[in-house]
Amino acid sequence: MTPSETLKHEHQIVLLVLAGAEREAAAIRSTGTAHMAEVEEMLDFFTNFVDRCHHGKEERHLFPTLEARGMPVGGGPVAVMLHEHEQGRAAVRAIRDALARFKGGDRAAAGELADALLRYAEVLRTHIAKEDGVLFPMADRMLSAADQEELARAFDRVEAEEMGEGVHERYHQLAHRLGHA
Repeated sequence: MTPSETLKHEHQIVLLVLAGAEREAAAIRSTGTAHMAEVEEMLDFFTNFVDRCHHGKEERHLFPTLEARGMPVGGGPVAVMLHEHEQGRAAVRAIRDALARFKGGDRAAAGELADALLRYAEVLRTHIAKEDGVLFPMADRMLSAADQEELARAFDRVEAEEMGEGVHERYHQLAHRLGHA
C-alpha cells in the first residue's frame, strides 16, 4: 500500500467514528443525555488515532517530504491541512470540556457537547475530502518511488513505536463498533 492509500484507508476508519459521533449528537439533542462511555471512547480515538497517529504521520513525515519536493508548507494545500488539523484539535477540546461539565452535573452542557461533536465531524469530513481529492493525488505525482518507500517505513514506525503493538487494530475494531451501532 502506498502512503496515500494508507492514509485514505485510515480516513475510512475515521469516517465510521464520525458517523457514530453524529448519531450520538442527534441522540443527545433528542434525549438531553449522553452515552458518556461512548463519547469518552470517541475522544480517545480522536486524540490518539486521528491526531497522534494519523495527523502525526502527515505532519512529521508526509508534509516535510512534500516540502522537500517543492510544495510550500507556508501556503497552499499543506497550510490549509495544518489549519484544519488545528480546527479539529479545538473541536476535540470543546468536546472534552463539554463532556466534563456534563459529567459534573451541568445539564446545559449536553447541547454544547452535541454541537462540538457535530463541529468536529464537519471539520474532519471536509478535511478528508480535500486530502483524498486534492492533496494525496498531488503527493502521488510529486513523490518518487524512494520517497513512497521511506514514507511507508516511517508510517510503520509510527504505528509500531509510537502507538504500540496492536493499538492500531484496536482502534479499527472500535471504529467498526461505533460506526455501526
